[in-house]
Amino acid sequence: MAEQAVTDTPESHAEDGVRRRDFINIAAVSAAGVGGLAVLVPLISQMAPSADVLAASSTELDISAIEPGQAIKAEFRKQPVFVRNLTPKEIAEAEAVPLSELRDPQTLQERTKEGHTNWLITMGVCTHLGCVPLGAGEGENRGEFGGYFCPCHGSSYDTAARIRKGPAPLNLQVPDYEFLSDTKVKIG
Repeated sequence: MAEQAVTDTPESHAEDGVRRRDFINIAAVSAAGVGGLAVLVPLISQMAPSADVLAASSTELDISAIEPGQAIKAEFRKQPVFVRNLTPKEIAEAEAVPLSELRDPQTLQERTKEGHTNWLITMGVCTHLGCVPLGAGEGENRGEFGGYFCPCHGSSYDTAARIRKGPAPLNLQVPDYEFLSDTKVKIG
């Protein structure tokens, strides 16, 4: 029994008290951390984009039916996008224009993908005040430069969708896109 008296000293009770206190502190901090996560996770997850927004973040188009010289209107992020299959004549006309004559100088190669120079993909929104230019639909006015014509204020774009005349300050915007195959393109 003398051994038990030696281990049962006030110092050993102090060590046990510190250990118990440390355990209680760790348990309280852990519970607060779990509670904080339980509050933050729903708040952060509600800021994530919904499924319909994620679905609209990119658009895949089948371009196999677009003949040379034709263009189609599609929709990307609730805005019109023009996809045009340029003819060799339209490509030659675009390449013949000196960059010094352009308000927003860009070559056709800068506006198309390598190996797909005949495919011009642009947003269908005039850079002046956001109207939708004509020229993508069959029989629509393409303006004096053969590209697109904005009926709101008279901006004319050439076959490479570069601004040539009118109040628009910039060329039609080229969105991010990639060719998935020779007949499929993914915009966005």
